[in-house]
Amino acid sequence: MEDVDGTKYDIKLEGNVTRDKILKVFEMMDLMNIEEGTKTTNLDTIGAKIWNIIDKYFPMGKFTSNEILEKYEDEYNEPIKLSVVSTYLSRFNSKGKIDRSKSGRAWAYQIVRLTQKPQQTRKL
Repeated sequence: MEDVDGTKYDIKLEGNVTRDKILKVFEMMDLMNIEEGTKTTNLDTIGAKIWNIIDKYFPMGKFTSNEILEKYEDEYNEPIKLSVVSTYLSRFNSKGKIDRSKSGRAWAYQIVRLTQKPQQTRKL
């Protein structure tokens, strides 16, 4: 990973890695202003293009794979199969970049935004 100042970080997790521990790493990255590939991402892969669509058009709201497909074809003037979009959305979900929930018969997705929890004050 690389921060906005160009400093590179190599984080390694070993042992019993849980979802909570991964989220703590993401929180640390957020606090340090590390953005994985967002500033220097080349749109030369399908995954990068799909992520660009998500980040550009759905930064806060929910979206479906069909909406991503439509925006992708409009943005890049190239066809893409719904199964390809769904595969990438599933990968992003596995990596913890987006959340997925059932909405009727389809899946609804939303970008995972990490927020810093307020620190509790302790009385001595």
